[in-house]
Amino acid sequence: MSFLSPERLLLLTLLPLLPVLYVLALRRRTPEALRFSDMELIRQAAAGHKAWRRHVPPALLFLALIAMFVSLARPSAIVTLPYERAVVVLAIDVSLSMRAADVPPNRMTVAKNAARAFVNKQPRTTRVGLVAFSTSARIAEVPTIVHEDVLAAIDNLRPQRYTAAGSGLIASLQAIFPDDPLDLSQLSSARSEWQQEAAPLDAPKPRKRERRPAFKPVPPGSNPSAVIVLLSDGRTNVGVDPLDAARMAADRGVRVFTVGFGTAEGGTVDFGGSWMRTQLDEDTLRAIAEITGGKYFNARTEADLRGAYETLTTQFAAETQRTELSAFGAALALLLLLLAIGYSLAVRLRATRNPSV
Repeated sequence: MSFLSPERLLLLTLLPLLPVLYVLALRRRTPEALRFSDMELIRQAAAGHKAWRRHVPPALLFLALIAMFVSLARPSAIVTLPYERAVVVLAIDVSLSMRAADVPPNRMTVAKNAARAFVNKQPRTTRVGLVAFSTSARIAEVPTIVHEDVLAAIDNLRPQRYTAAGSGLIASLQAIFPDDPLDLSQLSSARSEWQQEAAPLDAPKPRKRERRPAFKPVPPGSNPSAVIVLLSDGRTNVGVDPLDAARMAADRGVRVFTVGFGTAEGGTVDFGGSWMRTQLDEDTLRAIAEITGGKYFNARTEADLRGAYETLTTQFAAETQRTELSAFGAALALLLLLLAIGYSLAVRLRATRNPSV
């Protein structure tokens, strides 16, 4: 815990004076007690009355002042809060290599099952989107809080030919920032192919571009509410360079968590009558995660993949931020003050009804 106005804690140095003043006030009342002629009766009355009770209200007031002075110093602490407007885009490799059966029954089935479980664990306030990439990339479902639509889109995923992880990242960024067209002019001509392939069939015709302020990069990972989870089982062989796409994500503060799926030995897949062995490109996936401030996970079995998704949920389902706690201190001070007043009134009422107590 820290304080936003620590200089106000100096008020606490005044508090030790209060017990001294209280004791002096009690002593000033002592001469009045000497008017009684029988001191023994006074001792008996004090013992029967439980004299300590009269000190309870001042003690509560003393604690209330401590709580009030601490709240004036504006205490704050780092707390974990759920994202209110989080956007998570699942980018899933649907190349033909996902048909490999080295992870039974096959990689595609296992990946879809794990993706469904991942979506089901997201808070209802989190917008979840889905991007599928193979020869090109497409936005299968725009980010939405209607997670049932995302689950239906996952069910419709089907393997195609090649692997374009970079294009998958570009499509994911476009899903996160639909109102800010990405500047792909510095990329190769394959990017223009992505723009056509990634657009939904029912997408409206592009409007005339308006002048926009020049894009200003932000520190990698600085966007707390936008995350891409990219799963791939192979090596990019078409489309955008994945590292170029990763740098575009980093410039927008979007973290990319990558998952390499498949065994170290790889698997064989039938490509139109010829068999080909697939091989996971872990180096590129690690580099993507490192550039964007994310993390790389290796999943060789279904249990590994589910575990990776489970770990990811805990990493970005909540955010940490400094929160001021002054209201709690003020509430505690008010509660103690009310207790002091209530206790004092209760004692007075009891004494009025039963003067002998």
